[in-house]
Amino acid sequence: MKTALVTGSAGFIGFFVSQKLLKMGWRVVGIDSFSLYYDVKLKYQRNSMLKKFTNYCFIKSKIEKKGLMISVLEKEKPDIIIHLAAQAGVRYSIDNPKSYLTSNILGSFEVLEAARHYPPKHILIASTSSIYGANDKMPFNETDRVNHQMSFYAATKMSTENMAHSYSHLFKLPITIFRFFTVYGPYGRPDMAIFKFTRAILKNEPINVYNYGQMERDFTYINDLVQAVYLLINKMPSELESIDSFENDSISPVAPYRVVNIGNSKPIKLINFIREIETATGKKIIYNMMPIQAGDVTLTWSDTKILKKLTGYTPNTPINVGVKIFVDWYKNYYM
Repeated sequence: MKTALVTGSAGFIGFFVSQKLLKMGWRVVGIDSFSLYYDVKLKYQRNSMLKKFTNYCFIKSKIEKKGLMISVLEKEKPDIIIHLAAQAGVRYSIDNPKSYLTSNILGSFEVLEAARHYPPKHILIASTSSIYGANDKMPFNETDRVNHQMSFYAATKMSTENMAHSYSHLFKLPITIFRFFTVYGPYGRPDMAIFKFTRAILKNEPINVYNYGQMERDFTYINDLVQAVYLLINKMPSELESIDSFENDSISPVAPYRVVNIGNSKPIKLINFIREIETATGKKIIYNMMPIQAGDVTLTWSDTKILKKLTGYTPNTPINVGVKIFVDWYKNYYM
């Protein structure tokens, strides 16, 4: 039985990735700190569902705890690491930047340093579309220059990518970075837009709609993201690969390191996304139109050709289908 180490296993994405691996016969060692960023009851619920699998082993701790990761890797010697633990959220990073510094940068350093001593076959690390920042060339391509992050959250994720590349080069660690685009679905984070909108609509409360609803997001359903990550596990980048192995590949010329976008590649206007929630709930929304918030970008749009080339897979869940699944789950879970 192969072993996967999943950091952030009780988080939104970590839960679904771990569940997929467990169902496919992997042994999963999960690590999560149950941070107080949002309601921990949801995290405990996710983790309790994972504990039903006999091939799930859980460690409660912060990954930035000195020496933890190296002791875990020494004991477990995982075949792969899927590093998902991070302090998330663009807006929260304005008020609490230090939590991003410790979790995203120091935590990622501990993971990489442990992997240096006990190298797995493949390390997959979560990044974000937010690192494209002020780029206005669309769709976002993995080979685009990414020099102008617009939030501290994005800056810490860019730092993680840079650290990972250096470790990949120095210690020949096969690393795939996946940049995900606005992931949504059941058991999601309560700070995400779909969660806030659904809750407000069902309570007949007004919702704050930033940039007057004219922002566009490449909304990606959670199952699509998980399938893409799962298929990437066996697509380890190699130093033997030519940088010209296929057109516009993001493989590094000096390391077994590649960046892959995971998105639906179909930007949806925020106002249209909200209307899908209206349809799914059967209720009318009370709008409170607001200007754009600091750190936000107006548009995200993924180029997913590299994902398609590597795996043959393209995320494809229509927005109306994904939104209805979420709303049905929300009603069942909270009402």
